Amino acid sequence: MKIRIKCYILSTVIALFLTISYCAAQDQPDSLTYFIETNDGNIYTGQILAEDSVKILFKADKLGEINILKSDIKKIDPLDMEKVRGEKYWYDNPQSTRYFFSPNGYGLKKGEGYYQNVWVLVNSFAVGLTDGFSIGGGLVPLFLFAGSPTPVWFTPKFSIPISKDKLNLGGGALIGTVLGEENTGFGILYGITTMGSKDNNVSIGLGYGYAGGDWVRSPMINLNAMFRTGARGYFLSENYYIQTAGTNAVILSVGGRWIIKDAGLDFGLIIPIISDMDEFLALPWLGITIPFGKKQDRKP
Repeated sequence: MKIRIKCYILSTVIALFLTISYCAAQDQPDSLTYFIETNDGNIYTGQILAEDSVKILFKADKLGEINILKSDIKKIDPLDMEKVRGEKYWYDNPQSTRYFFSPNGYGLKKGEGYYQNVWVLVNSFAVGLTDGFSIGGGLVPLFLFAGSPTPVWFTPKFSIPISKDKLNLGGGALIGTVLGEENTGFGILYGITTMGSKDNNVSIGLGYGYAGGDWVRSPMINLNAMFRTGARGYFLSENYYIQTAGTNAVILSVGGRWIIKDAGLDFGLIIPIISDMDEFLALPWLGITIPFGKKQDRKP
């Protein structure tokens, strides 16, 4: 009988200890800093003090302790404190694998993707199938205008990280044609080296293009740069040297990228300099990039 009583008391003590430990763990504040966006567009940063199945007790940096219903939360992510500069959070680049159009040595992660639109008509997308390989494509839907011939293209890409935030290699192709026309295949095979991080880098690339079944004899040389200017801004430059049939051409571009929530707005000028060109020409560039796909976010 005494043994049974002792076992009962011991079991009760253990159960009580486990219950107290569980409750303490539930009530212990989360030490991470979180970014919360609600359905009505409000944004908060701070720490989670406690939560249940209905609401979160949140200590917002500027408002103090507030209750937020989980049904009102659109997005909740842990913040990378290395991206907090002063009182501002430096948002992720929504298109860190490209400049205006040219790719760099970085690649999309598995499941990540983006859609890009330039001047309404030029549409393209890409999605990561693995951490080192992505696939994409695009089109200019001229068929909407009296069934005009429509350019379409396909863009596989490999990326190989050599040294984190220092050196990445990339390679791939743009393979296209014009629907509604014959013998209109076009494209380019390229390799590119990127030096620097996703926020600040310089890339140099080499590519061989073809059109109508004929390959160019001289490679295209590509030199690009991307530098972070602030919490939401980037400086961009994308430049090409092309030599064909005795004609030398340099295509320069300079501009920027502005982050609007999760999207990126690209703007700039494209300046072609051709050996037999008599006039100065600067063409505006305006595009928007919208990322899609799931990251490892904390679910509300």
